[in-house]
Amino acid sequence: MAPLAITAFTSTTAVGAGLAAQAQALREQRSGLRRNDFGAQPLDCWIGRVEGLEAAPLPAALSEWESRNHRLAWLALQQDGLPQALQAAVARHGADRIAVVLGTSTSSIGASEEAYTRLDRDADGGEHFPADLARPRLHTPHSLGLFVQAATGLRGPCVTVATACSSSAKVFAQAARLLRAGLADAVLVGGVDTLCGSVLFGFHSLQLVAAEPCRPFDARRLGLSLGEAGGYALLERDAAEPLAWLAGYGESSDAHHMSAPHPEGLGAKLAMAQALQRGGIDAAQVGYLNLHGTATPANDSIEAAAVAALFPDTLHASSTKGWTGHTLGAAGIVESAIALLALRDGLLPGTLNSSEADPACGPQIRFAPAQRHIDYAMNNSFGFGGNNCALLFARA
Repeated sequence: MAPLAITAFTSTTAVGAGLAAQAQALREQRSGLRRNDFGAQPLDCWIGRVEGLEAAPLPAALSEWESRNHRLAWLALQQDGLPQALQAAVARHGADRIAVVLGTSTSSIGASEEAYTRLDRDADGGEHFPADLARPRLHTPHSLGLFVQAATGLRGPCVTVATACSSSAKVFAQAARLLRAGLADAVLVGGVDTLCGSVLFGFHSLQLVAAEPCRPFDARRLGLSLGEAGGYALLERDAAEPLAWLAGYGESSDAHHMSAPHPEGLGAKLAMAQALQRGGIDAAQVGYLNLHGTATPANDSIEAAAVAALFPDTLHASSTKGWTGHTLGAAGIVESAIALLALRDGLLPGTLNSSEADPACGPQIRFAPAQRHIDYAMNNSFGFGGNNCALLFARA
C-alpha cells in the first residue's frame, strides 16, 4: 500500500495526559496502576484510572454530551497540539472532507448504568430515565463519534468501530480504505473507553481479572488489570513534514471462540503477515513490536508463539499493559502511540511488573527496556471473537 502520513497523534492514560506524560512514565518505569477505587463496591483488583475526570465537566456548549467517556474524549482532544493540527487540516481540505473513525467497546454505557440506578417513577408506576440523563443520543454505541464531530466541527463520514479490544487499531485500516476510495482527504482516528461496572464485573465474571497488578508474559501471571484511556491520530494521504507513516495493516477474524484466541494463533499470524506484506518489508526490519499482551494465561502464550513463528530472535517485543492497564477499545490507539514514540525517541519499552519469563515465550519477548534507533514499529491488538489487527508504522 502507499504509506499514509501521520500528521498528529496523542494519548491520555492513567500515567497522565498527553505524549510527554506517556514518554516520561515509560522512561521512569512508572506504572499508572492503582488499587481499584472505582464504583460503590470496588472489586479487589488493580486499575488504570485517569485522574481528574470527576472534576472536569465538559464546556457548556457541549453539556448535552456530558458523561465520563466524553470527558475523557475531550481531555484527550486537547493534548499535543491536536486542535491546531485539525484547524490546519480543515484549512487544507475543508471540514466536509475530514472523516472521523473512532473505536470503542462500551461507548458511554457508564451513563446508561447510572440512569438505570436512578430511574424516576411515574404516578402510574411507570419508570423512566432521570431528566439529566434522558438524552437518547448519549445511550448509543455511536455517541462517541457524534460527540467528537460536535467537539471538532468535522463534517466528513463518521464511523464507529466496535470490535472489542481491537477497535481503535482497526480504525487505521478503515481510514486507509476511506482515503483510498476518495471519500475523505484526511481522517481523524482514535478511541476512547472509560471504566464502568459492565467492564469491571463483566471481565471478572470471565475470571480474567487479577487481584494484583498485571504481569504480562510472566510465568506467574494471573490475569489482566483494566484501564481507561483516550487517544487520536490524524491521517492524510501525504504531508510535507509527517511525524511518521502508516506503512501497513493486517486484519483477520478467527471465529474460533467468543472470548478465547485461536489455540495456534492463526488469526494473529495472518494479521501480522498482512501488515508486513502491505508495508513491503521483511519481518527482520521491524525494530519494535507492541504486543497485545493482556497477562491472561492463554493470550500471552499464544501471541508469543505467533510472534516466534514470524520474527527473528532480534526483535524487541513487549507489552505495555503494566503502565496503562488493558484499556479495551482504546488499547489500539494507546499502544499505537507508544509504537510511534519508539520510532520518535528510540526508547523500546520493556514489560513492567514482569521478571520471571514463561518458558513458552520466545526470545522476542523482552522484560527490560532498550534504547536504539529503529525504522519500523508494529502494534498488535486482538479482540474477543478472534478479531485481530496489526499495524505497521514507519519513521518519517
